[in-house]
Amino acid sequence: MPIWTLQDASSRFGELLDTCLRDGPQVVSRQGAATAVLVPIEDWRRQPPVRPTLKGLLLGDGPRWESAVPPRGAALTRRASLADLSR
Repeated sequence: MPIWTLQDASSRFGELLDTCLRDGPQVVSRQGAATAVLVPIEDWRRQPPVRPTLKGLLLGDGPRWESAVPPRGAALTRRASLADLSR
């Protein structure tokens, strides 16, 4: 992927956009570090959503509530002492 400096990307944004649409994603750097990527909208829409939807969470594979609740009878119990009974 070609890298554009922030100054070049800012002053020649139209050219950056045209290049992105023609050649694909373009990287923009700030102070020598890659900071952002400009991608065509078709590529962006093909990406899966970053945050799952509620429907996806409920219907998808993953932890269920059953694993969060201990099985019946598995809870720890303590024996009552004579001091507890005198209260």
